[in-house]
Amino acid sequence: MIRMSKAHSNASRQLLRLFCAAAAAFVLAGCINTKNGVLQNSSAKEAPIVTDSDESNGRKRAKLRVELAVGYFQQDQATVALDEVKQALVADPNFADAYNLRGLIYMRLDDPGLAEDSFRRAIALDPRDPNALHNYGWLLCQQQRYADAQQQFTAALAIPSYTDRSKTLMTQGVCQIKAGQRLEAERSLLKAYELDAGNPVIGYNLAMLMAQRQDWQKAQFYIRRINNGPSASAETLWLGVKVERQLNNKEAVTQLAGQLQRRFPDSREAIAYERGNFND
Repeated sequence: MIRMSKAHSNASRQLLRLFCAAAAAFVLAGCINTKNGVLQNSSAKEAPIVTDSDESNGRKRAKLRVELAVGYFQQDQATVALDEVKQALVADPNFADAYNLRGLIYMRLDDPGLAEDSFRRAIALDPRDPNALHNYGWLLCQQQRYADAQQQFTAALAIPSYTDRSKTLMTQGVCQIKAGQRLEAERSLLKAYELDAGNPVIGYNLAMLMAQRQDWQKAQFYIRRINNGPSASAETLWLGVKVERQLNNKEAVTQLAGQLQRRFPDSREAIAYERGNFND
């Protein structure tokens, strides 16, 4: 039997890498969810068509500042991005997208209090922005406020126009793993997998859950798809080694272990393999 004592931390590490890489994309998606930067209400189909002439000069300046801030954020220049967001909010204090981005920046700067204030302001201005709801849910999950986090994810997924459902389902599933809700996590991750089977974070966490309940064939299915592609990492190769070992596939174990030692020789996983510590 494999004891997955490090599984939760590995899942969080995997998700955090992907989330940080995609964080700016969530902000951009949030901008797309408004028409020319003008927030829409829930009865959008009754609203008049919004054109550039309807947009205030303040909103136009704020949008430009947010675009600059996104670029700095993507380049890991969080403090510079924050300064741009501050100027955006001077130009337009009611620009929800600026508060959403500010929340992500404060998360990166490890200031959860100001991050929460930012997301709450964004949601107050635009309660139907799924990106802000998603981001707030992830912040709450990191603070182990799991029930509150699930409320935000559920609210985001309830918005029919939301196009990044797989990301929220993935994040919801990982949060449920952290909360010890394995059955709920499996349901969320399976839904995410239906929408985005190529996402390595979804596949890794499904493989991990299957291994925890000793369903080795299903665990093999999910982890092999990752390890046979470009997204293989020390964590996925190590899980693959343990799964194939349980299935007595000695050739597969040797092949995966070889990759692990060759590509990630200094990793915790490679060291555990060398020591024969398969419970790590």
